[in-house]
Amino acid sequence: MGVIKAAIGDAILTSLWVFSLPLLGVFTRIISTFLDVQTLLPVTLFISINLATLLVLVISLIGSALGGASFNPSTTVSLFAAGLKPDASLFSMAVRFPAQAAGGVAGAMAIMQVIPTEYKHMLKGPYLKVELHSGAIAEGVLTFVLSFALLVIMGKGPKNLILKIWLLAMATVGLVFAGSSYTGPSMNPANAFGWAFVNNRHNNWELFYVYWISPFIGAILAAWFFKFLFPAKTNKEKKA
Repeated sequence: MGVIKAAIGDAILTSLWVFSLPLLGVFTRIISTFLDVQTLLPVTLFISINLATLLVLVISLIGSALGGASFNPSTTVSLFAAGLKPDASLFSMAVRFPAQAAGGVAGAMAIMQVIPTEYKHMLKGPYLKVELHSGAIAEGVLTFVLSFALLVIMGKGPKNLILKIWLLAMATVGLVFAGSSYTGPSMNPANAFGWAFVNNRHNNWELFYVYWISPFIGAILAAWFFKFLFPAKTNKEKKA
């Protein structure tokens, strides 16, 4: 019953995340146009980072209220592989990941219904823009960097929560910009599945190879690299 409850929480949180994520681009455009800085890339990125910080903070608070819900299978895998998510198990992930994918579909379908027509062209979601294997490598590398940044920032970074989230938002926005000409990018299999379903691209090898398998590999490698750089202290070391 606990796993089912967690899966429901994941589905709700993922739907909210996928619904809200495209609004970052919309509000960045609105604000930058209002300030007449839309041609200044550093300024627009700064606006996006601060909007992303606010979004992640709100989503984190909702996730806590839902009992520790998650909206990204990649980060769950990374935290599990790094030993930082003791409540996770292979069984729980097997139940929660489909729920997150379903939440991704619900979020993508919902935002498509309510977004003003003038902004609908911005709702394409992540999609492959390069050769298949190049896209898989790109998505894997980007997810590796994001997962490693998450582990370092949350595990070894500043104690202030807002600063942690701001640093994570900066890393995420930077990676999205860097990977925009390759895979979107997504770095979140549930988000990728939601948009693939909406665009009828959910039942092909490309989706699972590029947006599921590669991110999972990148997330696991990031966890192993984190554990190599920051080995857990033994009981003897803690007592000393």
